[in-house]
Amino acid sequence: MSEKYDYLIVGSGLCGAVFAREAVKAGKKVLVVEKRSHVGGNIYTKEVEGINVHEYGAHIFHTNNREVWQYVNQYAEFNRYTNSPVANYHGELYSLPFNMYTFNRMWGVVTPQEAAEKIESQRKEAGITEPKNLEEQAISLVGTDIYEKLVKGYTEKQWGRPCTELPAFIIKRLPVRLTFDNNYFNALYQGIPIGGYTKMIEKMLDGIEVRMDTDYLQNREELDALAEKVFYTGPIDAYFNYELGYLQFRSVRFETEVLDMPNYQGNAVINYTDRETPYTRIIEHKHFEFGTQPKTVISKEYSSEWKFGDEPFYPVNDERNSRLYSEYKALADRKDNVIFGGRLGEYKYYDMDQAVARTLDICRQEF
Repeated sequence: MSEKYDYLIVGSGLCGAVFAREAVKAGKKVLVVEKRSHVGGNIYTKEVEGINVHEYGAHIFHTNNREVWQYVNQYAEFNRYTNSPVANYHGELYSLPFNMYTFNRMWGVVTPQEAAEKIESQRKEAGITEPKNLEEQAISLVGTDIYEKLVKGYTEKQWGRPCTELPAFIIKRLPVRLTFDNNYFNALYQGIPIGGYTKMIEKMLDGIEVRMDTDYLQNREELDALAEKVFYTGPIDAYFNYELGYLQFRSVRFETEVLDMPNYQGNAVINYTDRETPYTRIIEHKHFEFGTQPKTVISKEYSSEWKFGDEPFYPVNDERNSRLYSEYKALADRKDNVIFGGRLGEYKYYDMDQAVARTLDICRQEF
């Protein structure tokens, strides 16, 4: 006879690991299946030359949610890393988030009033009253000059679409400050797990059965028979065999290299905001943990349209995809024995703290 579990958990990323741990705390027997050869999903970190490399792009944990912060601190000690990226436009360097350093570099202004007046004059000149797309929203927030140099090229590379075709809400959370504050997130709690995210996930999954290199969708019948209920964190359209069509994602490709030097760019994150540079940013991983290793590891990030076989990263929450997701959600709601969770299962971009909070909410309802 097959061994029976209360829950089969598909995916060992942050959502899967939190659900697995909470289920075990509630006295449930669980099995985690993971199609990759490692746990951690897209927050997986791999040690290279003594440096914890973020294999699937930079992940900085930040939150104002005390419950979430206390929760993750059970499984990791966090350093005091503060995200302060730099923008490179054809060799000109600007502070991100947009703040007084940015405005001084762009316009030579030295007071908040001068900066505010400059932004307001450019917004009026553009004639924008009610922003209808990302371009108009950005200009109304930071003016035309900053939009043209620091927003337009980067955003169009990232999303593969003109800014005039992207919804305004994408950029509404863009930090704009009339202060000299370089803290991008400005969150109450912020940092990176000492020793990397993989170590944190492994601690969450300690004592829990995990089967690696196991593709749930290819072995669904056999795996479903093992458990009463499934917590599924894969793509919702893939679960239903794409029967209503494909949901669109942006994907990201990484070119990672080890360099025989102690310091390549002096910062963990530098965004390349011109349209001509093919990558969106360069990550220098050692700076996430204040590393002093003799070598360094960098990753160039290239954004692309998702195609079958690629890793899906960012949901494209436009009108077409939102409508299609709602149709898949209706199918999902009829599945009494399956819970859909996470960025792919709910077709929603979650910051890490939001992913934890959402999964804890699901656990409260379930247990």
